[in-house]
Amino acid sequence: MALREIEGPPGAPWNHQLHGRVDVLTVESEILGDNPLGDPAHRPLYVYLQPGIEEGGEYASIYVIQGMTGQIDMWMNRSAFEPTLIERLDRIFDSSECPPAVIVFVDAWTSYGGSQFINSAATGRYMDYLCDEVVPFVDSRYPAVASRDHRGLTGKSSGGYGAMVVPMLRPDIFGGLASHAGDALFECCYQPEFPSTARILRDKFDGSFEVFFEKFRAAETLDWNLHIDPLNTYAMAACYSPDGENPGKAILPFDIETGRLIEDEWARWLAWDPVRMAPRHGDALAGMKRIYLDAGKSDEWFLDLGATAFAKELDELGVEYTLDLFDGTHGGIQYRYSGAIAELARALAP
Repeated sequence: MALREIEGPPGAPWNHQLHGRVDVLTVESEILGDNPLGDPAHRPLYVYLQPGIEEGGEYASIYVIQGMTGQIDMWMNRSAFEPTLIERLDRIFDSSECPPAVIVFVDAWTSYGGSQFINSAATGRYMDYLCDEVVPFVDSRYPAVASRDHRGLTGKSSGGYGAMVVPMLRPDIFGGLASHAGDALFECCYQPEFPSTARILRDKFDGSFEVFFEKFRAAETLDWNLHIDPLNTYAMAACYSPDGENPGKAILPFDIETGRLIEDEWARWLAWDPVRMAPRHGDALAGMKRIYLDAGKSDEWFLDLGATAFAKELDELGVEYTLDLFDGTHGGIQYRYSGAIAELARALAP
């Protein structure tokens, strides 16, 4: 028998026909144009529109942000025997399980691996990029209601961190949030990596982050056991304790030889902890139309404890929320994202 070519895509499980559509856009950011790392100001932006969204209609908009090392094209990746997030969303919205919404996927990757979606002298103004450029652009191009009461923000890990922090700082932009295992309770999720980072730098990189980044960028592959603790630690320092005198550089919150905390710099980090921020932003949190939190009970970074600690602060403020701790770890939880997006779509519908 002879192999022959046929027209069209092969179909499932390789190409699932979407009921809606994904607009794959490239945007140019003025705000990111002078970022201190020299990272691209041209960024991809994905917008998912489900069937039935009309040009002149009015719909909620849900912004989806990624974890550390995330790039927007990763949303198209498929795990074995699972639908992608886009396919999960397409299934939910096509079944009318929730009201229609404009779903926006935002890229905030940096050459350190991520931005935490905040403004930093070491990485750039990524919160301003999201709030003051991406949101107005979407409002002007799509039938999204230009009101914080009908906008939500959701993400996992560092994206979950951004989903908690950005609405606290910019309640004028976002009126609902959903956080999956968001970075919180910094003494549990970050501090345990400091001694590990000190050892790895001492034993493998001459005790130097300069040597680490030189070898890391020349490596053929990301070695999780070797690279991830130093990379994550420096990336977080770039966000929480940037070196104001050296753009693009960070000040560590611990002694690089011993791992011992440097209290003043650690205090700068703690000021960015959602658990510590919540009491200072009670009015913003009280104004959220929906707060959804979840995490796996076996999360390797103890972000289940972080979610619980954040929830306790919400209790003190008298703010309503949902907290769901489930059997699971930090990975393999993409199946939960679409449900949280649906929760926000219902709460924020016009």
